[in-house]
Amino acid sequence: MNHLIVAPIILPALVAPLIIMVLRYHIDLQRIFSVASVALMLAISVALGFQAADGTVQVYELGNWPAPFGIVLVLDQLSAMMIVLTTVLAMAVVLYAIGTGWDERGANFHALFQFQLMGILGAFMTGDAFNLFVFFEVLLIASYGLMIHSGGAQRFRAGVQYVAYNLLGSTLFLFALGVLYATTGTLNMADIAVRVAALPETDTALLRVGALMLLLVFAIKAAVLPLHFWLPASYSNAPLPVAALFAIMTKVGAYAILRVYTLAFGPDVPATAGLAGDWLLPAAIITLVVGAIGVLGSREIGRLIAFAAIASMGTLLISIALFTPASAAAALYYILHSTLATALMFLIADQVMERQGGAIKALPPMAQSGLLSVMFFIGAIALAGMPPLSGFIGKLLILDAARSHDLVWWIWAAVLVGSLITIIGLARAGTLLFWKSHGLPDAETDAEAAQSTVEDNATSGDDASMTTTHNNGSPLPITVCMTLAAIIAAMTIFAGPITRYTEATAQHLFAPSAYIETVLKGDTE
Repeated sequence: MNHLIVAPIILPALVAPLIIMVLRYHIDLQRIFSVASVALMLAISVALGFQAADGTVQVYELGNWPAPFGIVLVLDQLSAMMIVLTTVLAMAVVLYAIGTGWDERGANFHALFQFQLMGILGAFMTGDAFNLFVFFEVLLIASYGLMIHSGGAQRFRAGVQYVAYNLLGSTLFLFALGVLYATTGTLNMADIAVRVAALPETDTALLRVGALMLLLVFAIKAAVLPLHFWLPASYSNAPLPVAALFAIMTKVGAYAILRVYTLAFGPDVPATAGLAGDWLLPAAIITLVVGAIGVLGSREIGRLIAFAAIASMGTLLISIALFTPASAAAALYYILHSTLATALMFLIADQVMERQGGAIKALPPMAQSGLLSVMFFIGAIALAGMPPLSGFIGKLLILDAARSHDLVWWIWAAVLVGSLITIIGLARAGTLLFWKSHGLPDAETDAEAAQSTVEDNATSGDDASMTTTHNNGSPLPITVCMTLAAIIAAMTIFAGPITRYTEATAQHLFAPSAYIETVLKGDTE
């Protein structure tokens, strides 16, 4: 067996307890071990990505117990792409948190960060539905701690809401797994696919209930309307570097929908045909519209980016809900783009909040205003899907994939109008923050800016730590933002090779025989 497959999960599981038990009072050593761990995970993920690039499926059997009786991790093109994306984002976030001093504002940041990565990477690689639940809980427990990192009453209230919604999702997840096990007798996803295909249509009523419950769970994780209420407050009140990492968490829900509803409950399976798409597509369209309107109406920069993330998820889920190889390929390209673009905008928003608070209004020019305005401009174009960056290519691929669908005009209208509203909202925010600030008279100088910062920080409970971070003068935060912008630009330049990879990945998703045979060793009895 290829032990590299389990390494991205084992490594953070070892480093996190080490940081808690041995290094908890030594922040410099925590930083060294955390960065080294993420760098090693990134290297391993890239190596696994190269191994999976030709379409080969690899299975890691924990304890040498074969599927469906043992726990298995599966490496294919989709899981490889997602773990590379996660580790690239994790490296950016951990360096940003160190450069801004966010990791010093509360206890156990780096340990929680490692546990979070363990849960996310495990969710992308597991081949078992129950262990998907386990890894969901690992990443959620860690995210609870990161959510309220550095404290504050408003942040704590948002954290309670976040916990409540996700506990509801976890409870529903267990019920769904119970129904599926009662119906199929297994929770291995490849084995479920075999048994579901063999079920007579007269015995599928309970199976459809379990599959629908599972879809609701993933929809909560992916922030699909009307199950999206936890996201705006949670993301905007969390430390914004943490919110940048959370950009991958909604993609875990989208990944789970794409994986499970092409493998086990695919569109060609009579027992569950049309179950996901019939409900998911209209919900995704409404999610996109509501997210775009939220961007236009936001008065705080954190909520602005949170609603932009909702609109982005709506666009992504429209593509997934079409359930064709072309739409899945478009969705995969858009996952890469939207995760990095959302994270970039959260980090830029954090830089703005460090300097003048979170309110979107004209204040005297902030430090590094010119550089931040350029970064905000790049991030806004990317997140809204405007040319020439990769978001535009992603949305073109989605529109093209929807051409033959019955709701094509609704889809096109939602994507195009949503993009227009989003860019208007982002342009309005950028104008107030970076352009109109230069027209203020000198009398309205630092007093107003300082007062705004104090008010905003008092609201979130972080006034002392906010000032400390801005004064450390590290070039690392801006460097991280510029690197993410460069990666987004590279996705545009290398759109051809990337789309060829996503197209090949989508073809394997909709023809899962190789996945199933590899996991079950050819035993489909």
